[in-house]
Amino acid sequence: MPSIQNIYDDPTFHEGYRSLRESGTGLNDVLEQPALRSLLPKSLTGLDILDLGCGFGDFARYARQQQAASVSCMDISAKMLAAAQQMTDDTAIVFAKGTIENLAATPFANSQFDLIVSSLALHYVADYRAALSDITARLKPGGRLLFSVEHPICTALAAQKWHQDEAGNDLFWPVDNYRDEGPRHTRWFVDGVIKYHRTTESYVNGLLDAGLQIIRLLEPEPQKEATDAKWNNHRRRPPFLLLAAQKPRPRW
Repeated sequence: MPSIQNIYDDPTFHEGYRSLRESGTGLNDVLEQPALRSLLPKSLTGLDILDLGCGFGDFARYARQQQAASVSCMDISAKMLAAAQQMTDDTAIVFAKGTIENLAATPFANSQFDLIVSSLALHYVADYRAALSDITARLKPGGRLLFSVEHPICTALAAQKWHQDEAGNDLFWPVDNYRDEGPRHTRWFVDGVIKYHRTTESYVNGLLDAGLQIIRLLEPEPQKEATDAKWNNHRRRPPFLLLAAQKPRPRW
């Protein structure tokens, strides 16, 4: 099994990521989070929620504002968890260190949830199908899984860069080796970041093979209020893929 990556505790990476999120102007804020929230159930009131890859705990605090009963939060990064705990004053939000690849070793191993959320974490997981099996086992019947990942169009090539002309204008986003699933060694704040490329087909069929029912698929574009020209390119190629699925209720 590939070693589990914890790039978020690298000091340079952590500082770059923290600064980006605090700015409130990154792709998470403008595209990914609005799309993720659009896939939530109409009401979170009374729900028990698990957040896989919780980061700074932003979603957990939002869910509690929407009257969720509890939010269990897990992340591999000690730095992220320490920051999240400092920003959170709520006994119904519980943070724990752990990995998606080994949910059985977390404090939530024997719990089941109404909603499981994962924001931009599953493309760091080598064995997507095994992760889905563990996640599905922790969904209550009728429970919902929703997650976001970097779009396969973006992860297909490790460079993740526009092809430019001599003047530096973005001409097109190159896609190659799309069917060759597996690790991509790339740079994001630091060298050596490993993301796992898989096709849209694999993301969708993995959910179906895990026994879940697809509710919605999104490839979000910038919101209307994001009128700055810097967002225009994100309509030319989708940066994120989001999926929502539901665990069927028993028929008897």
